[in-house]
Amino acid sequence: MNKISAYWLLLVAGLILSACSTTKYVPENDRLYLGGTVKVKDKDVKKQERKLLEADLNTLLRPRPNSSILGIRFKLMIYGLRSKSGKGLGSWLARKFGEPPVLFSTVKVDYNQKLVSNRLENRGYFRATDTTDTIFKGAKKVKLEYHAFPGPQYMINSVKFTTDSSDLGKAVSATAAASFLKVGDAYNLDVVKSERERIDGHLKEQGFYFFSPEDLIVQVDSTNNEHKVDMYVNIKRTTSEKARDIYSINNIYIYPNYRLRDTTATSRKTMTFYDDFYVIDPRKTFKPQIFSRTMFFRKGDVYNRIDHNLSLNRLVNLGTFKFVKNRFEEADSAGKPMLDVYYQLTPYQRKSIRAEVTGRTNSANFTGSEFTLSWRNRNAFKGAELLTFSTYISTDVQVSSASKSFNNIYRYGAEATLSIPKFIVPFKVRSNSAYIPRTKISLGYDFLNRPDSYTLTSLRSSFGYTWKENVRKEHQLSVLALNYLQPSKVTPYYDSVSNVNPTLKHTIEKQFTIGPIYNYNYTNTNETFKKNTFYFNGNIDISGNIPGLTSVISTPFSKYIRVEGDFRHYRKLGLNSTLASRIIAGYGYSYASSTSMPYVKQFFIGGTNSLRGFRARTLGPGTYRDPSIGTNTVTADQSGDIKLEMNTEFRPTLAGIVKGALFIDAGNIWLQNAETGALARPGVKFSKDFLNELAMDAGFGLRFDLSFLILRTDLAFPIRKPWLPKGDRWVLSDVNFGDKAWRKDNLIFNLAIGYPF
Repeated sequence: MNKISAYWLLLVAGLILSACSTTKYVPENDRLYLGGTVKVKDKDVKKQERKLLEADLNTLLRPRPNSSILGIRFKLMIYGLRSKSGKGLGSWLARKFGEPPVLFSTVKVDYNQKLVSNRLENRGYFRATDTTDTIFKGAKKVKLEYHAFPGPQYMINSVKFTTDSSDLGKAVSATAAASFLKVGDAYNLDVVKSERERIDGHLKEQGFYFFSPEDLIVQVDSTNNEHKVDMYVNIKRTTSEKARDIYSINNIYIYPNYRLRDTTATSRKTMTFYDDFYVIDPRKTFKPQIFSRTMFFRKGDVYNRIDHNLSLNRLVNLGTFKFVKNRFEEADSAGKPMLDVYYQLTPYQRKSIRAEVTGRTNSANFTGSEFTLSWRNRNAFKGAELLTFSTYISTDVQVSSASKSFNNIYRYGAEATLSIPKFIVPFKVRSNSAYIPRTKISLGYDFLNRPDSYTLTSLRSSFGYTWKENVRKEHQLSVLALNYLQPSKVTPYYDSVSNVNPTLKHTIEKQFTIGPIYNYNYTNTNETFKKNTFYFNGNIDISGNIPGLTSVISTPFSKYIRVEGDFRHYRKLGLNSTLASRIIAGYGYSYASSTSMPYVKQFFIGGTNSLRGFRARTLGPGTYRDPSIGTNTVTADQSGDIKLEMNTEFRPTLAGIVKGALFIDAGNIWLQNAETGALARPGVKFSKDFLNELAMDAGFGLRFDLSFLILRTDLAFPIRKPWLPKGDRWVLSDVNFGDKAWRKDNLIFNLAIGYPF
């Protein structure tokens, strides 16, 4: 055994031994504090309410005991490794990863009792009492148990808004119908606080800029001896005159090139008046028209917080300004309550260049890298337009021992994109969303080279719009999306193998698509407080439906309708685990002169983010299995007109940044029509027996959440193979992790960035 192994063995042994001596550093006249628990001792409190109360009250107790995993206090054990001198590896580990003992002498029992009593009172238990028991565990350990006796819970008997007849009083009284305080509900101080904030939010929409929740008082009368309370909502007498006034907007000053060294006095000399705004931009960096589309305030408007926030959000979402700040100041306006508004905008650097180098690998044994160089201008034509030019070069080499160069891929390309922060349409569009709508124009070129096989040249262009209704809903509409694909340099070898494999021939067909594409996205997954969250993405792609197109364009073009939906559901299972599920359904229909969907528009399945127990793009269509897969020849990516995929994954948190996964995937692709002729592939057509043709896999994995990225590892294997004869497709009984041959043919390792869905 080498020295390093021996040292680690001693370290582990030391940790095990120290588990028996977690009280080593507890002073002689003290004890190790194991924590406290609150037990609600009242039969009149319903079981569900008692559980909620106990969970809430237990969060109040301080201090927290030493952390533990499965009852073992590892950090306290590591702390026990320190030496008397404070030097050496053991002491370093103790400082870095250890945790000193939490002593019973640090526990303020009376303070905790007071916290419990106050929280019970805040929940309407005005006659609550509590006691404490000390429970000794051996000679050096102790825990506390608090017994809470809530008594009767007081309910709301009546709610009255007792304000005066002033503008403020009338505005407060007008909110009564939507009050959070409901007759028959239990008294709860948190609800009272929420009620004050609700009223304040309403008043902020009525121009009461200087009003605050602290200007309201909710008085409680519990003297009726019926365990009920009468509540009175009123304005405090100490509320200032400013808080009682309705404010309107006076002047609006916008500083689109604000720097901290700028002063109001010097910069106002160069201001320009445009559409109710004063724009202070001496260098004329921005067109003032931008702010007509972002500002919801106009001079003379009554202040309201919705317009306030919408204006700020739009300025942020322009993507041009690094910092967006604003302030309101009382204006000198001859007695009428008015506010001057100042927007201080600090722009990003206008031009930037970025270079990226990435490496990748996938389950089809491709290993590659890509170099991307991009240049962007955040204010290309002084209207906050984003102009981007990017170019790339990449390689994907299949490194399996069975392959040669037939499947290797080399690419390069370039793209130009212009994003304009407004709708460019022949009619006026007014959006009240917090997000700026955008018009997008793009032009791209790609070149793909498969040595000894073929080359493909692709040209694409699009014109369309992107807009968000709100934080959940986003729309993308390409009014005109054009894609032209031209094959060249097809080798005799590829010709020979494609003559016996129609998929290979379909891969390099000349393709021209033109038409609209619409995409809708909905998600509330950013609302982390919800137990159930959802994601949906729907897409419809139509080509060849433009009237008169044939007479203008002589090149044959594809005619199809393609729809796809991706639905996901996430359910929290406690604090540290999630059940994630997804279903994808896609359908492509070719019509008129087109007999099949263009290859680039067809569906594919399998791989790192799909069915992880099958190599990428090797599954299907239907019950067909390409015999060239895994052989020393050109392998076609299997594609289909119809797709169905289902995934479910259990995601527990194991420790710290490490999360686990247990998953099952199912799905397949099919063709719309059966193939005919000598080279027809059997079993490729979609039929009513499609459920019996689903492939399935299972697996497990680890995710390392590093906050800035998630590194994912998955190990998966097939449990159902649709290409096998009926009755033999379930292969779960064949699973044998100890068999090297089985592992080689079935076990697939996936390494990826981010979750699969």
